[in-house]
Amino acid sequence: MARRTRTWPEAPRPLDGEVMDNHTHLPVVPAQIPRADGVAMPLDEQIARARAAGVSRQVTSACELPEFAPMIGVASAYEGVRVALALHPNEAALHEGCVDPSPDGLTPRLSDHHIPLDEALAVLEEAVENPMVVAVGESGLDYFRTAEPGREAQKRSFAAHIDLAVRKGLPLQIHDREAHADCLEVLDRAGRIDVPVVFHCFSGDAQFARELAERGFYASFAGPITYPANAHLREALIEMPRELVLVETDAPYLTPVPHRGSPNASYAMAHSVRRIAELWDLREDLACAQLMENSRRVYGDW
Repeated sequence: MARRTRTWPEAPRPLDGEVMDNHTHLPVVPAQIPRADGVAMPLDEQIARARAAGVSRQVTSACELPEFAPMIGVASAYEGVRVALALHPNEAALHEGCVDPSPDGLTPRLSDHHIPLDEALAVLEEAVENPMVVAVGESGLDYFRTAEPGREAQKRSFAAHIDLAVRKGLPLQIHDREAHADCLEVLDRAGRIDVPVVFHCFSGDAQFARELAERGFYASFAGPITYPANAHLREALIEMPRELVLVETDAPYLTPVPHRGSPNASYAMAHSVRRIAELWDLREDLACAQLMENSRRVYGDW
């Protein structure tokens, strides 16, 4: 069988307006930059391509303690970049020492930075004071990569992140993987949440979209909305009020069609934006304007 060529996506035709990638993972060290057929794309080029495509703002997420300071450094060095900080739900379980084999077959491993969860949350609380930080995220629940014993740690961490976001007046980005009902239960139990709540990389159906909309929560759509099999995501997008829709890459993962299987970067988000515009039956410039207005409402402007 011939080896599949894995290349970086071609630069897309620039969008007819500006948009914000409200959830990406920019590399904090060169080793984290994904490679396509042995070729790495430097961070400078990734950001330059994003700006050329019309992606004028990026919120990049750091969700492990060792990434906090370097990611804040990236945001300080590049115009148009800001940071979301959190303990990823799978990290929360490790901070509580939960290393049971996960449902997807992986065996989690502890690292030196996996200090007790309460101590890690204290580090997070101090870090979000940095002016480069515009959101708490991604926190939430992940039942795909954490075994049952770690789920209570995830819920405790999630509740602490909700409290932190409310106290600091920062938007909350939620990671929800195979845990829709429990994510909503934790949020509902928290009571009034008077900051924007964003379900990043939305993975639910139209019914779940309605439940989010009833609560005034945002749904952020990534590359999977372009995948042929994901009709449920397109139905969910149509169900969501347009003012509650955001767009993201979750790069370097989830590259949109027509470049699925290649490394992802913010500039490739143009394909997702165009798919959203088609589904909304809206001119591209008007779709960009709506998405950017929504993003600024959540994260502010810079």
